Amino acid sequence: MRATATFPSWRFVDRNSTLGIVLRSLFGKPAVAVATCICLALVVIALFAPWIAPQNPYDLAALNIVDGRLPPGARGASGHLYLLGSDALGRDMFAAMMYGLRISLGVGLLSGAFAMTLGTTLGLVAAYFGRYVDTLVMRAVDLMLGFPTILVALMMLAILGQGVDKVVLALVVVQWAYFARTVRAIAAVERRKEYMEAALCLGLSHRRALFSQLLPNCLPPVIVIALVQIAAAISAEATLSFLGIGLPVTQPSLGLLIANGYQQLIAGFYWISVFPGLLLLVLVFSMNIVGDSLREALNPRLQK
Repeated sequence: MRATATFPSWRFVDRNSTLGIVLRSLFGKPAVAVATCICLALVVIALFAPWIAPQNPYDLAALNIVDGRLPPGARGASGHLYLLGSDALGRDMFAAMMYGLRISLGVGLLSGAFAMTLGTTLGLVAAYFGRYVDTLVMRAVDLMLGFPTILVALMMLAILGQGVDKVVLALVVVQWAYFARTVRAIAAVERRKEYMEAALCLGLSHRRALFSQLLPNCLPPVIVIALVQIAAAISAEATLSFLGIGLPVTQPSLGLLIANGYQQLIAGFYWISVFPGLLLLVLVFSMNIVGDSLREALNPRLQK
């Protein structure tokens, strides 16, 4: 048998508790532990980007057009070191990627949180009340899942226009159905258990029965789906921004940074697009690894 790594922090946590299972799933395997550390590091960088970035890439007064398209490791006219090079406007790509990461993560977290709230609520309501409510909600879910995510988002943004709020709204519309379908399936099983019958016999209101009794037993898979959908939202937002209908140029995400340098690849200025693309790839790949590990850990059928 392969030995798994152990950490001192586990000594203070029951290994059979939910927290212990989550910790083992995140740090028990080297590959997942590395992915978890990468996700945490990128979140910290995004949060503190304005304070740790070597340059504010969107302060026009701080930019020097003479430093445009400098290769990685070059120094500008003022002696500033461009670790990952600069773009056509003289912006430090390292700093621009920090700010772009901040915006991409912000859009992904916001859309994931709103989609989780809406989808979870509708899934609980559908499973709890059943009959016509269940039919109505699930037919809406089937309708949403029947269209490609990018196509729906493209149609909405073509109508609403550009902006962070517009992109978040479009992503919520295309993502809530995943939460609703999963929560409805789990809640439908939990609804028939004895603790729910006891809660109803005690005279609990529908709201208390839904959110104090039914919801806590549906949370573990919801958290896993939320992590995966945040990664999907970041990818979708990058695609939309790359196509030019996502975020405006005043709020560039990683996708927009990739688009800015796409046409300059042929000229040899690869770093303008390649480095943001690699960062986006590492972010989404790491979040998917962590999400898959949590899914296996919190799903009793997959536990050995």
